[in-house]
Amino acid sequence: MDERDEDLDAFDPNIPEEGPSAPPPGWLDDIHGYQGHKGGQDDNPLYPPPPPYSPQPELNKNTLVPNVRVPTISEDEARDALLKFVQSKWTYSSKPARNLTFKELKPITVYRYRLETYTETRTSAWQFEPYNGQMVDGPQFGMCPPPWDIPVTLPQRYTSMVEKIRVPHTSFVKLCHTCNGCGKTRCTNCSGRGRKRCTFCHGHGRSRNKRCTYCHGRGRKRCISCQGQGYKTCSVCHGSQNLLHFILLTVTWKNNVDQFIPDRQPDFPDKKFQRVTGDPFFIDENVLVYPIQGFPDQEICDASMKMINEHLNRFSSTSRILQQRQTIELVPLTHAYYSYKGKDRSYFVYGTENKVFTSKYPSACTIL
Repeated sequence: MDERDEDLDAFDPNIPEEGPSAPPPGWLDDIHGYQGHKGGQDDNPLYPPPPPYSPQPELNKNTLVPNVRVPTISEDEARDALLKFVQSKWTYSSKPARNLTFKELKPITVYRYRLETYTETRTSAWQFEPYNGQMVDGPQFGMCPPPWDIPVTLPQRYTSMVEKIRVPHTSFVKLCHTCNGCGKTRCTNCSGRGRKRCTFCHGHGRSRNKRCTYCHGRGRKRCISCQGQGYKTCSVCHGSQNLLHFILLTVTWKNNVDQFIPDRQPDFPDKKFQRVTGDPFFIDENVLVYPIQGFPDQEICDASMKMINEHLNRFSSTSRILQQRQTIELVPLTHAYYSYKGKDRSYFVYGTENKVFTSKYPSACTIL
């Protein structure tokens, strides 16, 4: 027999082509409490527990905010802050910062409102692993617990974390959907023949009227992908022929944070406040907080009302709200006016860290 036809004998029609990597629709049955899984591995949201588990906010007298005093900084502190800022800019000279003359240090009242809503979300999806004789925790051991009844250990409050739990009594064994229980799949590189046409002589066995030295005149080469076997071990069951299916519950704790600062300083970019801290003179914490009332700055009251309603609508339908915390910070902001070489300029010192923002600085080093 011609060696070029050896690959025809290597073909085994009983070895299936590689099937889908995920179970096809209808491959797995729905389980009570975890409906909506159609065989894919995408997480499916599990709605939070019924209304008794979602408390309603009650009026808290502590939402009346005390009066506060606007912080001030000295000229030495303003100069030191500018010098530190200049040192971080290698093209800037420190001479103007050392020799400038202050004209006024104007403190500005800046309130930052922050709302934190700590939530727990549960999603689930079918997962599988090769079955090699491990224990099968299936329905024979009892009914699987509802998704929100599965106990978990709560992390430290306001700490974001993810935990994955195998749902009890949801496991069962089924033939691998990728290889149909064969343990191996036809090599796609050689279509299961074990050999491939020589790329140098294009299967003719000769090149330039000479015997092809690459395939030794056979016109075929052993398939490197399957080592000439015509098949590969199934990439899903790893040859075990069976898969252990189970539902994996994913519990996600997340601290959802929104904040608001009234925009009243056109010369100062509000985004700078995101990187600095303030003095949290008011903190209110409860399962659900009540909107702030009676604060001198009405925009803060309005922001509190709006954010609390938004968080309640956004998170209560898909998650369990574990705790809320609202904070009002007084963020230090000073507008420093100064004179240097007869020209009036200014810069801002902001945050408890005394960061500096300036749109113009008197001079920069000249690079030759």
